[in-house]
Amino acid sequence: MSRYQIVTFQEALDIVESLPENQQENLIEVIQHRLIERRREKLAEHVREAREEYRRGEVRFVRVQRMTL
Repeated sequence: MSRYQIVTFQEALDIVESLPENQQENLIEVIQHRLIERRREKLAEHVREAREEYRRGEVRFVRVQRMTL
């Protein structure tokens, strides 16, 4: 059995709205920090992939003008 119960988006909103204001603000901060960290991890992964492609010689250099055509 799963540790987490699945709730709808509306149910989640209702739960959050039932919290005291300071806890709602804390929750917003936690979620924002987690989103930032996820984006940071994705960016780091893209950089690792690009470096590996460069190392394998799979990167082509083109002028910006050619990319916009």
